[in-house]
Amino acid sequence: MPTAVIVGGQFGDCGKGKIVDYYAKDADIVVRFQGGSNAGHTVVVGDETFKFHLIPSGVIQNKRVIIGNGVVVDLEVLNKEIETLKSKGKNVDLLISDRANIVLPFHKTLDGIEETFRGKSEVGTTRRGIGPTYTDKVARSGLRVIDILDDDVLNQKLDELIPIKQRILRDVFQSKETVSKGNILSYCLKYREKIKDYVGDASLEIDQAIKQKKKILFEGAQGTLLDIDHGTYPYVTSSNPVAGGACIGAGIGPKKIDTVIGVLKGYITRVGAGPLPTELKDHTGDRIREKGKEFGTTTGRPRRCGWFDGVILRYAVRVNSLDGLAITKLDVLGGLEKVKICTAYKFNGKILNEFPASLKVLERCEPVYEELDGWPDFTEEEEWKKIAKKRYVDLPKELKIYLERIEKIAGIPIYLISVGPERESTICLKKIF
Repeated sequence: MPTAVIVGGQFGDCGKGKIVDYYAKDADIVVRFQGGSNAGHTVVVGDETFKFHLIPSGVIQNKRVIIGNGVVVDLEVLNKEIETLKSKGKNVDLLISDRANIVLPFHKTLDGIEETFRGKSEVGTTRRGIGPTYTDKVARSGLRVIDILDDDVLNQKLDELIPIKQRILRDVFQSKETVSKGNILSYCLKYREKIKDYVGDASLEIDQAIKQKKKILFEGAQGTLLDIDHGTYPYVTSSNPVAGGACIGAGIGPKKIDTVIGVLKGYITRVGAGPLPTELKDHTGDRIREKGKEFGTTTGRPRRCGWFDGVILRYAVRVNSLDGLAITKLDVLGGLEKVKICTAYKFNGKILNEFPASLKVLERCEPVYEELDGWPDFTEEEEWKKIAKKRYVDLPKELKIYLERIEKIAGIPIYLISVGPERESTICLKKIF
């Protein structure tokens, strides 16, 4: 079965968009299986930069792209992405799962109010309405894409949903915000006309494609440590970015997955609140942030930066059943005299080799580092492209030692390394199709 899942092995923002774009050239279909417009994938092709929040990155390779049932769909954002792609001459061969839930305007309102209400305990959401939409989904009161195609069903669901949201805003949060059925209905009808021709049974099409031996790439958003079950709860997203989420979010069984690739930066970042054991709050962290352009695609927020975390790597390998790694942004570390890899944590005098569930413990963990020699800084992107055109054995020896140490910690091979944002700045060591 030529199917592969691409997941983030850290806290997201690891360059999955580029990796999906790279591997998509050999795929027939690319499927997004979870998350919402709180995710951001950036793909650089020549002089053009594409930023996606919902449409799978494979659209740039003119592939069939599918938004699975596990995604929560912001109709306004989706329509904007479709129109932007069309304006750039791109063919949008898109299928939207009829079972996907829809982000409505009041979800965004509730997201902002809930974050403000938490005060110092805020989670650090993007306030895009993702959490409240998943809340409605799990509470069995959400609005699905199939629902807005039927006037009777749409009206019935809005009659049930809107009074509840209005009471929550008024009675729980003492908010003066109002939720109007007329406005929500108009919103749904407006975007229904724009997306209705893209709607269908995604699970069925994916299953048929697998039976036809088509090559399918499943694309996750965020990363393993933001998983609602396996991440640094509650500082997580509201869905399952781990590889298992591909089965649920696309409507296929686990036996249909052939290969799982984890994408990790050569260092680590996270946005918003929550523990980051190897965080650098010094000039090195600032240097990585500026050189790596570590600012959120969706929010523009500066990302917190730290050394590569091998404890997190081992955890990601385990919970995703990773077959191989894609290591990105290695160019950002170029020029540092020394680089570090965290191989364990120290807590109360004890060594922890596995990632703890308790945030209280995690916040008090001290990283145990191995220090390695850095590699040269090829300051121009063209120089890194020249490096990428060479074989792996031609890389600077210090960089190869660094990568070999990561492989040893992971216990699995590196399939791909990236030394820049463009397709040409990539060295593929093993194909997945």
